[in-house]
Amino acid sequence: MIDQYAVAQRGPSQAGPTPPRGRPRLPVRPDAVRFLVLLVVFVCAACGLVYELELVALGSYLIGDSVTQASVVLSVMVFAMGIGSLLAKRLRPRAAVGFGLVEAALALVGGMSALALYASFAWLGESRGAIVAFSLAIGVLTGAEIPLLMTLIQRVSRQDASAAVADLFAADYVGALVGGLAFPFLLLPWLGQLTAAMVTGGVNVVAGGALVLWLFGHDLSPRARWLLLTADVVVLSVLATAAATVGGFERAARSAVYGAGVRVAVHTSVQEVVLTGGTRGPLDLYLDGRLRVNGRDEYRYDEALVHPAMRGPHARVLILGGGDGLAAREVLRYPDVGSVTVVDIDGQVERLARTDPALSALDGHAYRDPRLHAVTGDAFSWLRARARTRGEGGPGRFDVIISDLPDPGITSSSKLYAQEFYGLAARALAPGGRLVVHAGSPATRARAYWTVAATLRSAGFRAVPYRATGPADGFSGGPDRTKRAGRGDGAPEDWGFLLAGRGPAPPALALAADTPRLRSLDAARLAADGRAAARDRPPGAGRLPPSTLVHPRYGE
Repeated sequence: MIDQYAVAQRGPSQAGPTPPRGRPRLPVRPDAVRFLVLLVVFVCAACGLVYELELVALGSYLIGDSVTQASVVLSVMVFAMGIGSLLAKRLRPRAAVGFGLVEAALALVGGMSALALYASFAWLGESRGAIVAFSLAIGVLTGAEIPLLMTLIQRVSRQDASAAVADLFAADYVGALVGGLAFPFLLLPWLGQLTAAMVTGGVNVVAGGALVLWLFGHDLSPRARWLLLTADVVVLSVLATAAATVGGFERAARSAVYGAGVRVAVHTSVQEVVLTGGTRGPLDLYLDGRLRVNGRDEYRYDEALVHPAMRGPHARVLILGGGDGLAAREVLRYPDVGSVTVVDIDGQVERLARTDPALSALDGHAYRDPRLHAVTGDAFSWLRARARTRGEGGPGRFDVIISDLPDPGITSSSKLYAQEFYGLAARALAPGGRLVVHAGSPATRARAYWTVAATLRSAGFRAVPYRATGPADGFSGGPDRTKRAGRGDGAPEDWGFLLAGRGPAPPALALAADTPRLRSLDAARLAADGRAAARDRPPGAGRLPPSTLVHPRYGE
């Protein structure tokens, strides 16, 4: 994409027409050439924005924190586009062949960028440097486009410089619009990230090569024509070979990331879902490369999350997240539970929990229980719609709300830990009801954990902290979204929870008399976990500001 910031880097000498060297021999009328040049600008702008969005999307998936990744990619690319615009001065005397070679290089770098980033993550365990390098390279090549195109259009048209710039930017911005919409709605769902980048590269090199070889080919020397034609053929061959073998590459990369036991791997509209292990277990469930469930000891997390909140009325229970059915399994162990509503954003996780032999066995076939009602949707939007239709204190409120959501440090989940979200949860909670929140690790991310407590307090809740620990292998179940596949650090897993109510005092941290037999939790252990969490409260935790939609604070 050609950006206005890149234009700001160009001096007046780049804006004016190229000194005429005689009009080139053209296969069509000059007006038609002008139209075709603008069409190529449109196509190249669309391709450039797709490369940009690929880097942002893949960076967010591989590293997390979409705000940071978008900021890094966009700032580096805009800076690099200015550099490319300046470097293009040297190519203006040979603008046609220069533009053709720039587009061939851009198609190769942009088309292979997603594959290279994924390979870096899978085999090296790190992709931050690669993202910066590709952002810089794509930005430099993209920034070189506008001076060269300006030179070409001035050679075939008597249009003044200001009108030519206006036409170029109009075509550029419309192309960027089409590329920006095509990526999430067409390329990503139909082709996936890797193949989408390669197809975009193929379109890019064909558009650039056709413009130069057909329209301006008569003005090129035989050596220049063969050089450009060879470059385009090589780039197309590389992209076509990569696209043809992308399936095998993805399988090899998944084996490098998750191990050799990958059994299910699907890209949903929300995330990548991977199941490893045999059909009879034990299994591991990964969401976007992060371990969500370890079938060997996930009960440590789910028992600690659910059972303290079940002390008191629990006829109606709402689970936000938890599409794997494991929290629902624990809730449904209480015979006096009348209904359980599970709201999860990814229906594919729910389908796996229903149909996969190992996962459905692990969740106790919770989705077969007639008391469970599953809803596919965003938890925030669902609570908001419910509040609008039922109003404050409306019928059908819940005795227990269980927030089984990703860590608050993940940017996309920050709104699910915001003051506004807990305000909506309060409206759905029955008098005397309890809300339990998985709030991340109080040991490794203490500020985020206690910010959740401050946010609950600002929404009118009174909360008591407690924690649970897993084995010292770094791979215990539960939505610790900070650990990547295959990157356990050997430290004991640590989860933090907050049990909250709307009364003048927080709910008692205890187990109900009718609590079923548990494998990892009893009254004494729960009390000790509560004391440990309170004891580790850092100085100043009570003065932390709440997190809101307009000022999320979990990344601070």
